[in-house]
Amino acid sequence: MTGKTLRVLMGASAMTALAAPVMAETLTIATVNNGDMIRMQQMTAPFTEANPDIELEWVTLEENILRERVTTDIATNGGQYDVLTIGTYEVPIWAKQNWLAPLEMPEEYDVDDLLPAVREALSVDGTLYAAPFYGESAMVMYRTDLVEAAGVEMPESPTWADIRAAAEAMTDKDAEIYGICLRGKPGWGENMAMLTAMANSYGARWFDTDWQPQFDSEEWKAALTDYLDLMNNYGPPGASSNGFNENLSLFQQGKCGMWIDATVAAGFVTDPDDSTVADSVGFAQFPNKEGVDNHGNWLWAWSLAIPASSQQPEAAQKFVAWATSKDYTASIAEAQGWRAAPPGTRTSLYENAEYQEAAPFAEMTLKSMNAANTQKSSVQDIPYTGGQFVAIPEFQGIGTAVGQTFSAALAGQMSADDALNAAQSNVTREMTRAGYIK
Repeated sequence: MTGKTLRVLMGASAMTALAAPVMAETLTIATVNNGDMIRMQQMTAPFTEANPDIELEWVTLEENILRERVTTDIATNGGQYDVLTIGTYEVPIWAKQNWLAPLEMPEEYDVDDLLPAVREALSVDGTLYAAPFYGESAMVMYRTDLVEAAGVEMPESPTWADIRAAAEAMTDKDAEIYGICLRGKPGWGENMAMLTAMANSYGARWFDTDWQPQFDSEEWKAALTDYLDLMNNYGPPGASSNGFNENLSLFQQGKCGMWIDATVAAGFVTDPDDSTVADSVGFAQFPNKEGVDNHGNWLWAWSLAIPASSQQPEAAQKFVAWATSKDYTASIAEAQGWRAAPPGTRTSLYENAEYQEAAPFAEMTLKSMNAANTQKSSVQDIPYTGGQFVAIPEFQGIGTAVGQTFSAALAGQMSADDALNAAQSNVTREMTRAGYIK
């Protein structure tokens, strides 16, 4: 081979290398099947256009299944996902296990604009380990037209007695209108989020200061009994299978007089494109039991985090920063209006006059989030933190087990007393096994 021929071949090889497309990195993103996350998947064109070397692959799952799969993957260092949708329960626990990569956001991201309570909940020792996509507390959403027609009032700060009176007055089962819709689907983040918050508002607690379970207390008995009574008398059929999405659909169809759930739902129940009652929705604080100064407000943020096992951490950081940025929020507002903007994450959103005008629920959402006390969710002394959950690794298991028991009670398979006795026995056994009870 002559030198000239060699140079020609080398030149051709170099041109071929230059012409070859850059191999794209694929980010596998595990997320929950709720409206805001589905909306995000539909709005990713600006990100992929700006980052042609990054492809997005979505794994969209029902809430309980998502939690099960991402927990299994991260605990076994499986590396199946590059971005996880997780919440304020998992972040501090997983970060302390070194299962999550710390986030290093660019200056324009403006970390200081994150709501302080949300930022703190997603940080460990001052380091952010997840970025909030949206934040929430819980509140009452109710049909103003039905309340008026029934001749009852809904105070801004109702008691459970107010809720019962309104539920009874609005129920018209012949017309398929049910006075109240509450979560019944079992799961630590499904029915137990609602029931833990409700129990807190009754003055109950999961554990005393010696980690002894408290399901044999009068407060828990009152809370569960009232919950079952409300749902059996004024709730929809099949409620033991209803979670957030199912109740959202019922409310949008005009079949719920009231729905007590996450504040993030407000943007969907007031959406005239999807909700038949969009113009007749009012908002009130999460109720409290008469004589108990605790509204049981919870604090949650569905957030994006990067597992330490990700093989594309830099690309994952880019996506997380984009999806939780001010620019993303502005793009949603431009495309679908400010009412659709992801709520509960940034101070600047609640200082935005356009958002305040477009979102009649903005003030109550912020008020509910600011009222949440995750450091002391019960009026009694407790050894744990968390609002609608107990911030210990074991809660995912015991919370789901108790949720299954309480869901069975709602389905009529056992009494309230039997359900509470089973919960007391099972949780005592598991907490003893885990070493909390000596």
